[in-house]
Amino acid sequence: MADPGVPHSYPLAVRSFSLSAAFGLLLRSLPYALLRFAVLLAFSVTCIIWMLVTVGGLVWLGAHVAPAFGWIWLLCSALLAVWFWLASLRYFLHLIECGHVAVLTQLIVRGRVGNGTESMFAYGRRIVIEHFGQVNVLYAMNLLVRGILNAFHRTLDWIAELLPIPGLTAIANLLTAIVRAATRYMDKAILSYNLARNDQNPWISARDGIVYYCQNAQPILKTAAWIVVAELLLSIVVWLVLLGPAAAITVMLPPAARAAGVFPVIIAVLLALSARSAFVKPLFLIMILVRFHTAIEGQAIRQDWVARLDVLSGKFRNLEQQALLKT
Repeated sequence: MADPGVPHSYPLAVRSFSLSAAFGLLLRSLPYALLRFAVLLAFSVTCIIWMLVTVGGLVWLGAHVAPAFGWIWLLCSALLAVWFWLASLRYFLHLIECGHVAVLTQLIVRGRVGNGTESMFAYGRRIVIEHFGQVNVLYAMNLLVRGILNAFHRTLDWIAELLPIPGLTAIANLLTAIVRAATRYMDKAILSYNLARNDQNPWISARDGIVYYCQNAQPILKTAAWIVVAELLLSIVVWLVLLGPAAAITVMLPPAARAAGVFPVIIAVLLALSARSAFVKPLFLIMILVRFHTAIEGQAIRQDWVARLDVLSGKFRNLEQQALLKT
């Protein structure tokens, strides 16, 4: 008989959160990774062109008109780039990532995606829309969940226990920053729980998912902390590997740009960021998703954690109110 304190019941086709198991799931959902890489690569090419135009405009206006006009051109170009990132690209990438999480959740929970009659992209889009109605609702919920998790992470007092040698304050502070950086994985774990549970009220399952995460924060974050470090090291390796292709691209740039010397580094950074976001981050995200689902399997909601979060975060109380309104 199911425990009435456990609000979910779904199978798990994948229980291993090892790197090899995660790599297998990444390959099975490769179309999403390739789409994200294509979008980010196009953005990187646009950034390279934008930098050439911006620097060229700064130099030309400074030499032929007035230095002040050159700096105004630089400022306007920078503001335009920031606006494009905040208003368009980041939002689009978020939608791709949520569709990817929907597909990964199905692979983790059921071992397959849908019934095989629709593509991964169609399936991911359909599932997200069915659960949240509007994409804006999903985006707002994601921001709310992230805010609650950040508030919770500020209260953690056991992070120093992860160190083999006590008393190393600087390293403890660094480890604290690493653990809090793992928040970007945790909000996707809450989304995955939301989709796996298949609740008609996503606000309720988001609330329960946050409580479950807080109940299991120590083992999950111990895994996440090492994942963040591994991600950083792998990202550096990717950047070093891409220095060669970046140098080849630089050869094709105008002589003035090549003379700057910094362009190979910038191009390698842009390419590495694209590869990291499309392939490296999803790899470690899969490990966190499986770790989360296996940790909460058959586990009841603890009301003391609900009460603690009520006191800790006004955003959590807001989430509870939204859950009641949608009931």
